Amino acid sequence: MAGLYLHIPFCKQKCSYCDFHFSTSLKHKPALIEALMKEIEYRRSQLQEPVKTIYFGGGTPSMLSDEELKRIMDQLYRNYNIDPEIEFTLECNPDDLTPEKVAGLKRLGVNRLSIGVQSFFEEDLRFFNRAHTMQQAERSIQLSQDAGITNITIDLIYNTPQLSLAKWEKNLDKVEQFQVPHLSAYTLTVENNTALSHLVNTRQVRMPGDELAVAQFNMLVERTKAIGMIQYEVSNFGKEGYFSQHNSNYWKGVEYLGFGPSAHSYTGQKRSWNVAHNLKYIEAIRSGNRFCEEEMIDEQTAYNEYVLTRLRTIWGIDRAYLAGHFSADINRHFEAELAKYLKTSYLQSENNRIRLTSEGLVLADSIASDLFIVS
Repeated sequence: MAGLYLHIPFCKQKCSYCDFHFSTSLKHKPALIEALMKEIEYRRSQLQEPVKTIYFGGGTPSMLSDEELKRIMDQLYRNYNIDPEIEFTLECNPDDLTPEKVAGLKRLGVNRLSIGVQSFFEEDLRFFNRAHTMQQAERSIQLSQDAGITNITIDLIYNTPQLSLAKWEKNLDKVEQFQVPHLSAYTLTVENNTALSHLVNTRQVRMPGDELAVAQFNMLVERTKAIGMIQYEVSNFGKEGYFSQHNSNYWKGVEYLGFGPSAHSYTGQKRSWNVAHNLKYIEAIRSGNRFCEEEMIDEQTAYNEYVLTRLRTIWGIDRAYLAGHFSADINRHFEAELAKYLKTSYLQSENNRIRLTSEGLVLADSIASDLFIVS
């Protein structure tokens, strides 16, 4: 099985924390869609496996018209072996969703919506420079459910300057109120060259301390568990049957192709990434020139990535997989470093799998880095 990712690099405005590739100008949107269509056809020989998941990310894919989305989908079906039971996710902003828009998406086969709510408080949305309001956030969830799309995930952000523990709990109350079956919740990070980094560096904004972040994370874990969600990855929570198949496949090392500017692809032994510039991407595709860089994945890199991604998940690190895919030296390194943590309360070993404990969840990346092989 395999997955397809399509990067739609357009947004109405730039969020204060975002460092993803996108443009707020739609001037080159038609040309970019033409380039995307050509890339989809050009790369069809690179993936023979049945496609189980399609994911439109960005940017803001909900800015595509129904006609534009249909053209892209038709091109995918012409060139790839799309499974009839496909999981088809589209990221969207609340302000783009109307009853007519959702009905159109459903007709085109979209069966999972990822709604970028981020917060149900107006002051937070203004701080994030989001284009939608609290009312639009709530309405977008309700009208999507009313249209019959039950597989909905929303994004929320915690550990923000204006977010008290009480406010965070009210955000989680909304998840329960709307009976959303999946939640992705991320701690706010300060990325370079963003509006947020400028505010922090000039001391106009002060980020909360670790104590509040841990308290909000613990509340997140407790509240989602109480409403029947399973924490299947550090930042992802879903009810049974509603885990993101597409993202789960990333963490399980399944092959995928990424189309569009800045999109990444992974084919087991090789990784590639497209140029992160709309005009350069369009021109390269149009002229038949190289539009991506690639690298072969050596054993050390493959091991480090396996440890990093799998440790964050409910599936954990499989010792049998390590023994079958990596050298004896790498396995000895893993066991030696692991032994230190098995004496703590952060990791547990069960049925030959290594998983984080509830105490270890907040230290996931730090623990993974200690298990890495560093040249």
